[in-house]
Amino acid sequence: MARLVKSIGLVSSFTMISRVFGLLRDMMTSSMLGASIWNSAFLTAFTLPNLFRRLLGEGALTAALMPNLSEELEQGGRSAVHDLVNKTLSWLILICLGITLMVIGGFEVVKRSSVSEDWIIAARLGQVVFPYVLLICVAAILSAALNLFSRFGIPALTAVWLNASIIVALGIAGWHLGADLEEKTYWLCAGAMVGGLLQMVVPAIALSREGWRPRFDFSVSERVKEVALLTVPGIIGGAVFQVNILVSRVLAYTVNDSAASLLYYANRLVELPVGVFAIAISTVIFPSLTAAIAGARGTEFSGIYKKGVLVCLLLAVPSAVGLCVLAPEIIALLFERGEFVETDTLATVPLVIIFAIGMPFYSFIAIETRAFYALKDTRTPMRAAMVAFVINLVLSLSLMGKFGAVGLAIATNAAAVTQTLFLHVALGRKNLNTSLGGIFPNLFKVIVSAALMGIVVFLSVEWLESWNGSGTFALAMKVTFPIAVGVGVYFLALQLMGLKLKRALS
Repeated sequence: MARLVKSIGLVSSFTMISRVFGLLRDMMTSSMLGASIWNSAFLTAFTLPNLFRRLLGEGALTAALMPNLSEELEQGGRSAVHDLVNKTLSWLILICLGITLMVIGGFEVVKRSSVSEDWIIAARLGQVVFPYVLLICVAAILSAALNLFSRFGIPALTAVWLNASIIVALGIAGWHLGADLEEKTYWLCAGAMVGGLLQMVVPAIALSREGWRPRFDFSVSERVKEVALLTVPGIIGGAVFQVNILVSRVLAYTVNDSAASLLYYANRLVELPVGVFAIAISTVIFPSLTAAIAGARGTEFSGIYKKGVLVCLLLAVPSAVGLCVLAPEIIALLFERGEFVETDTLATVPLVIIFAIGMPFYSFIAIETRAFYALKDTRTPMRAAMVAFVINLVLSLSLMGKFGAVGLAIATNAAAVTQTLFLHVALGRKNLNTSLGGIFPNLFKVIVSAALMGIVVFLSVEWLESWNGSGTFALAMKVTFPIAVGVGVYFLALQLMGLKLKRALS
């Protein structure tokens, strides 16, 4: 477990770099485009290639591929892994090309239809950015192979290339070109496409240093058939999950001009800790879970799973509390400039708090789904996603009329809670010791310590308010100082309550 914790630290650090770049990107985007229709249209258009990315790249296909790659490594060594990667990539590229042509044609139909100008703008942008799906899907498969070889660093930095490219593109648009919102948005699209190319090339170079040589191979082995069969229910489940996100954004798009943008920025703030900790943990333990199953080591699987859940909650719970307390200051510091004004900050605060409350559940889901994928069970996560979709849709339609974007956020949280419980109960039926009763005493200590931390952070903010400082520096102090104090208080409280981290994670 010590090796896994070290790898989790590495991936978390690199993911933090990626998320910081992502926040810088969002800060520039909010400053230049604000909550305008062009920003909402881009976010809506870019959701579609990301939907297919999670279906064909990071989602179902990777989930089906990883346990088979582990078995190939166990039985045939690295050359067998490279062969399966090439076969998978060959079919993936062919499928992505076909989907891209169909979607671009579909957007053309939308442009020629009698729809509002808002949807025509979104269709135009969609035609530009949808080919991103081919680049990022290839990158996802290459990253999966690197993770199998315990090369976690390069995959964790994948998002940096996208965010850095967008930052450069927006910088050019903002300071030299891009006379209006439309031109700036197209520069944003160009940055996304260049970033996608870098996301594919960098892991390809890294994997080539592991002995991989790219070649087209459309042969259909038994292993390829198994990957395909496992992918189908995963695609359905992933499609339901991504359609869930798409439906939420489309519904937000109909609430008002700013709702989609504000929900996006609120969700991005929650994705920072979730991405840094939960995704890093699940990424690192996934190859170990698949290796344990491939070697018929059930006890090892159970131990890795339980420790993964504990580490995840150990970090997610205090992150959620801190984000709830510091939401106004963090939003103002990161986004309140240019076109993003104080009223936008005030409207985003409740959304951030709601999403933050759901953070431990989002984190738990990331670990649970990897456990099912390691067991080559892609059907149960599919069913859980379907249940979550129904709940989200029903609650969204019921609440959005009265509560607007806040109602959509509440519906998203309710769906996440339901999905977490569904997966946990189903995993307990797998004849593996995945009961979490043993971690409840430690979880209680985590909750109490996080609550104490939250009180101290709140008092720190109130104390800093007495300075009556203004400007970016004063606002940065109101964010960074309470965070630093809160982190110290949290881990000190854990120690005083008897939770020894080394012992708990050993």
